[in-house]
Amino acid sequence: MINPSSKLLAFVLAFLAIAPFARAQKPIPQKPIEVKVVVLSMFEVGADTGDFPGEYQYWVERQHLDTVLPFPQGYHDLRLNPKTGVLGLLTGMGTARATASVMALGLDPRFDLTHAYFLVAGIAGIDPHVGSLGSAVWADYLVDGDLAHEIDAREIPPTWPTGHVPLRKSTPYEQPRTDDNGMAFHLNSALTTWAFNLTKDTKLPDTPEIAERRKDYLPEDLTSPGHRPPFVLRGDVLSGQNFWHGKLMSQWAHDWVAYQTDGKGHYAVCGMEDTGTLLSLTWLAKANKVDINRVMVLRTASNYDQQRAGITAAESLAETKITKYGAFMPSLDSAYRIGHIVVDNLVQNWPQTRDNIPQ
Repeated sequence: MINPSSKLLAFVLAFLAIAPFARAQKPIPQKPIEVKVVVLSMFEVGADTGDFPGEYQYWVERQHLDTVLPFPQGYHDLRLNPKTGVLGLLTGMGTARATASVMALGLDPRFDLTHAYFLVAGIAGIDPHVGSLGSAVWADYLVDGDLAHEIDAREIPPTWPTGHVPLRKSTPYEQPRTDDNGMAFHLNSALTTWAFNLTKDTKLPDTPEIAERRKDYLPEDLTSPGHRPPFVLRGDVLSGQNFWHGKLMSQWAHDWVAYQTDGKGHYAVCGMEDTGTLLSLTWLAKANKVDINRVMVLRTASNYDQQRAGITAAESLAETKITKYGAFMPSLDSAYRIGHIVVDNLVQNWPQTRDNIPQ
């Protein structure tokens, strides 16, 4: 029979033997990485580096986002420059992917995003009455174009300008407007003004190809902004997963943005993801994870949102394929050329910009 005191002694000796090992194996809590700027791109064509580029590649290569961080809860692995504090997020195309990827980043315990600035930098279709191919647009308003009722164009009443009806309304643009959460987001205009003023005189790439394409648009109005070489401007984004095209749809975009912003917003470009991105950032701000006043949206014009003179909207849509846009490569270059000025300024002046948003 074993003596109870011997069993106790054996237990104590065993515990003392493994205690140092247990203490040594205890994980040391890691301090979250303080991120200075998050650059959000929406799509990449192939690899992140070294091949035909999408929205992400120039940022990865030129900002030296060489540290790859696994991100299985999002669309694509993250990329970081540890020296500058710039983090790259590839959200995936469409509102749903962007919403999920941004929320996943905001809840990731590896990062401190409480002082981070967010720059959405992507391509878009532009109204030739507002701007030209390759131009860069800083946005104040982001308006959702998906959440609505719709009647097929073949069945709308003859007095209606569109079959697109606001949610919980019975006719197009019915008043009073319902202020649905997520229909329109107003960015920090002071920060947008700062970014615009910092970049407005930057020369953007122009090519013989896009100069020739400009001539096909609004030939009756050679003073239109659509005939200018690429330039930096301010305008607002209509965001939606439905890739629409044509003069009549462009007019709807103007009317819809004006309606949803009570006339304060002015449509310039159409994208797909931005209201999803802002919805996640808005909710993350309520949870004190991010500062919603530190968000900027930059869209560069890869194509016009409507047909050129002499062809139909359907014929124009058939020509409009990703990577085949009239200014695809120049628009990618413009997005980085304009965006990096803002990113570099924020990083270089971090002792001031960490706690004080530029005005």
